[in-house]
Amino acid sequence: MKVIDKIHRAKEEGRPFWSFEYFPPKTTAGVMNLLDRMERMYNLGPEFVDITWNAGGSSSDLTSELIATAQSVYGLETCMHLTCTNMPKQKIDIALKAAKACGNQNILALRGDPPRGEERWESCENGFAYASDLVAYIREQYGDYFSIGVAGYPEGHLDSTDKEEDFKWLKFKVDQGADFIVTQLFYDTELFKDWVQECRKRGIHVPILPGIMPIQSYGGFVRMTSICRTSVPESILEALEPIKDDDQAVKDYGVKLAVQMCREIQEAGTQGFHFYTLNLEKSTRLILEGLEFVVPRENIRSLPWNPSLSKKREKENVRPIFWKNRIKSYVARTEAWDEFPNGRWGDSRSPAFGELDGYGTSLKLSSKDALAIWGHPESAEDVSSLFAKYCQGLVKSIPWSDERSLYPETEAIRGQLVNLNERGYLTINSQPAVNGVRSDDKVHGWGPKNGYVYQKAYLEFFISPENLNQLVKRIEEEPQITYYAVNKRGDLRTNSHTDGPNAVTWGVFVGKEIVQPTIVEVVSFMAWKDEAFELWSEWSKIYDHESTSAKVINSIRDEWYLINIVHNDFQDQDGLFRVLDSVPTTNGVPPSTASR
Repeated sequence: MKVIDKIHRAKEEGRPFWSFEYFPPKTTAGVMNLLDRMERMYNLGPEFVDITWNAGGSSSDLTSELIATAQSVYGLETCMHLTCTNMPKQKIDIALKAAKACGNQNILALRGDPPRGEERWESCENGFAYASDLVAYIREQYGDYFSIGVAGYPEGHLDSTDKEEDFKWLKFKVDQGADFIVTQLFYDTELFKDWVQECRKRGIHVPILPGIMPIQSYGGFVRMTSICRTSVPESILEALEPIKDDDQAVKDYGVKLAVQMCREIQEAGTQGFHFYTLNLEKSTRLILEGLEFVVPRENIRSLPWNPSLSKKREKENVRPIFWKNRIKSYVARTEAWDEFPNGRWGDSRSPAFGELDGYGTSLKLSSKDALAIWGHPESAEDVSSLFAKYCQGLVKSIPWSDERSLYPETEAIRGQLVNLNERGYLTINSQPAVNGVRSDDKVHGWGPKNGYVYQKAYLEFFISPENLNQLVKRIEEEPQITYYAVNKRGDLRTNSHTDGPNAVTWGVFVGKEIVQPTIVEVVSFMAWKDEAFELWSEWSKIYDHESTSAKVINSIRDEWYLINIVHNDFQDQDGLFRVLDSVPTTNGVPPSTASR
């Protein structure tokens, strides 16, 4: 959706709105952490997020990659910075084409800063000299497809000595096709309010979003205001002076100041705010809480997972549950599909249900970080203990989860998961039973308001052959339970009498058919098992191949089964765990494989 349309909707509804800005990190681990943070912060209700384009276009590829991942995988409405610096038309065309391909409809068109080491800005060969040229070119090439934002400078552009010229060029950018304006950071609210009035007098009537940068540290504040030549009211300097060496006190003051600034701006009639987050979460969250900005629940999560905003996936409303914790892998498998018929995720039997790409099967961690988190397990019991600690929040991650922590709904079954892992069931996916919770529930809710949502209890874990035999015997006594179990070689065991999908999540809403967004289905499970077992191989590679740790991990990979279990009586909240608790287990690698 275009940013300008979201802004107009918010104004029609008479409510405040806000957006967040991020920058591309320098490391792969930083990129992964940023994506996790962006997804988490999207629950704070921004109308959109934007990602910067570093000076000189040096991070252009990474910016495009982050935009595509945020838009297509995480379903975050994004706005891509695009600058003229070191960007000939050919590169501009590539960036715009990539943005459109992933469903992004929003561009913040900027001239950009000079490349690193250069004092003066100069256009490159076959490039653009001004942001207005870039705006005009985007409109010429794409018409009304993109919503285009431009920068505004309440204190005047750094290269300008004439404020009237500033207003003239800002209006020209709007006349060329800009939809909205995002301002440079400032700390003098009176200056901003006067500047907005002057813009309106000169016929600039598009929405203006004030750029709010919370003070995170004294040194950073001094450096940024110096670089941008930002005027700072004396009252702020006086407040900071006695606390400048106390980092927490400075952060607390930064939150308090930002809340005060936003309230003053809001009283003058501005309802939208753009937060320069500096890739940090806490201050932004505290500011929104201080402003008492309320997030409409139905605007946050229309499905149990954030839908992709790629245009070709816009009707997709069903996914297999197996990739719940590794959404990017699922999207990678299906990114070549041309359509999602009837909103379904597609026919997994199709050749288009592709192999994983380069980042599909990976640990998302460096070997050094992985060793620091997982240590050197020397037995299956050690591995079980590691999984149990993850469920307790004592270990940051496991290979089968892109998430840094468990989902909020898992709190209801955290104790049971810890117990299962300690007994040798290595859990990698789960959901509790839910019987008619309101769709605006903060933990389980999704979809339009005034609806009700349901879930069948679901578990997925690795299990030794001995324990699997004991479990299957017990499941045979429970007609409400269905399961699929498979080993690395592809030997499948199941009690299901159909290859069709089993809905494990559904919702009932006013004026709609019942929505069944999450399913269990044998063919997609068999596709998932390749990745699930390969992650054991990726884990073992961080150790010497002759080490005990590598042998233990590889023996689990080669001999154990991956099983998913559905308790189909969603009214029986504890039924699945009651059955599992009644089965005796042997925690350990079979003797025949431990010495390999």
